Amino acid sequence: MSDIIYDELRTLRHSCSHVLAQAVKHLFPHVKLAIGPAIDNGFYYDFDCGDKPLTAEHFEAIEAEMKAIIKANLKIERFTLPRAEALELMKDEPYKIELISDLPEDEELSFYKQGDFTDLCAGPHVSYTKKIKAFKLTSATGAYWRGDSSRKMLTRIYGTAFLNKEDLESYLVAQEEAKKRDHNKLGRELEYFTTVDSIGQGLSILLPKGARVVQLLQRWVEDVEQEKGCLLTKTPLMAKRDLYRISGHWDHYLDGMFVIGDPNDEEKECFAMRPMTCPFQYQVYLNKKRSYRDLPMRLTETSTLFRNEDSGEMHGLIRVRQFTITEGHYILRPEQLEEEFKGCLELAKYFLETVGLLEDCTFRFSQWDPANPKNKYEGTAEQWEAAQNAMAKILDNLGLEYTIGIDEAAFYGPKLDIQYRNVYGKEDTLVTIQIDMLLAEKFGMEYTDSDNTAKRPYIIHRTSLGCFERTLAYIIEKFAGALPLWLMPEQVRILPIADRHAEYAYQCLETLKAAGFRAEVDTRNEKIGYKIREAQLEKIPYMLVIGDEEMANGTVSIRSRKEANMGSLAMAEFMDKIIVERDTKAK
Repeated sequence: MSDIIYDELRTLRHSCSHVLAQAVKHLFPHVKLAIGPAIDNGFYYDFDCGDKPLTAEHFEAIEAEMKAIIKANLKIERFTLPRAEALELMKDEPYKIELISDLPEDEELSFYKQGDFTDLCAGPHVSYTKKIKAFKLTSATGAYWRGDSSRKMLTRIYGTAFLNKEDLESYLVAQEEAKKRDHNKLGRELEYFTTVDSIGQGLSILLPKGARVVQLLQRWVEDVEQEKGCLLTKTPLMAKRDLYRISGHWDHYLDGMFVIGDPNDEEKECFAMRPMTCPFQYQVYLNKKRSYRDLPMRLTETSTLFRNEDSGEMHGLIRVRQFTITEGHYILRPEQLEEEFKGCLELAKYFLETVGLLEDCTFRFSQWDPANPKNKYEGTAEQWEAAQNAMAKILDNLGLEYTIGIDEAAFYGPKLDIQYRNVYGKEDTLVTIQIDMLLAEKFGMEYTDSDNTAKRPYIIHRTSLGCFERTLAYIIEKFAGALPLWLMPEQVRILPIADRHAEYAYQCLETLKAAGFRAEVDTRNEKIGYKIREAQLEKIPYMLVIGDEEMANGTVSIRSRKEANMGSLAMAEFMDKIIVERDTKAK
């Protein structure tokens, strides 16, 4: 999509959000307006509906009113007002009053008017409502005002709009396909995970299938990391605030942490669950004096982390409050930076390629904002320039294609974010590789160089496969639940046609298990067609049907989720086939 079309779409969608708000005010005059921006795949508007939230059941009436507003071809006009007049105009809209009050005194206060509807807005908008040709309301959900869980829960209505009806129809068809792949639906149906209200949002329970996949991924990652010279650590899940004060997390990340005790009471001990492992792993380095011969020191850990995400951001296994991650911190000499960074990137690409996600990944060079709003970043401009120049040189030497994200860096350094989109197009970070030239000094980390002088090491913070829960979600979506053989919780299901075939079925089961396969025998008193259908719905890679002919010939009749009926093979031939498929981690 060209930049021109992209900007045109965003303008159209922004205007559609205003038409939505106008329609809602016509139908439900008591509703109070919050905000209504355009987003990557459409638009939304937040409403305070009192004690009766709007739901999808209201969409038909709202869309009809929107169509009437569009048909009326109202002119959309911009105007500005002094602060006092703006406050008077919006006196019945408390959320608009708050927004105006929070703007700088010298900020120009612009409004857009269409017919009987006026909204505080920076724009831009289309000139007439009739320019909106194709739109659709898509969902209604809850959203805290300004994303703050301590503020009121509003109703957020999502919609989308396109330049023509054909593009809208294509999008809606794609969305229906996305729903079929949505891990939040499919992962529950296939019994990979669940959530429980009494436990809390973002605290997922991995069911046996999901736990098995995560175990397979974790063992694999840890084995490969060991081959790459990584040293495994195991550190506490919590620490006193003293540790986070040294690292800077207490000043820069406190709102994202789960705190045990009163953070403002300096007389009593106060702990916090760890949101990341770096300050813990540094203690391994600090356990004794280090020489240049000890570097690089590649410390890794399968870390359970805790982050206090906003409840409105929770989504299945992708956005959670407790998760497990393949985290590592490489402590190294400055001259080792490029080679070690390259190794981190190659490792991440190997893992993502093997699980089938790399081809859909993008790369973002996340940099600081030199203006440093809200004092987000530590260090000097010179330190940041040095770190970002070093990373830019490395990325360019590697020939990596990337975008730049301003104000997306960690508070202590720039990073390469490997991005991935879920089936609905929402982008999240899957893997990060960060350059840190600041925290070694905070923790007093040194090494004795070859000239017998004390030097500060550099640090690379990195993940290799990223968060296991998020990775599982993306794998479910990528393969629509039909995970590659090596990752499937159940790889083969044996289906005896009658009771007399059970003994041979169990002999086949023992052969499979002896070779390390995860297999089951279905001996239920059900018709074979029913058993096959159930196995297909569960995405089982291979079904072995066993009847009189198979018993007599020592064969198995093979059905595959890919090839349906594959005919009969001797058990040994079948084993040869699936061993290769498993061991090569074929997709």
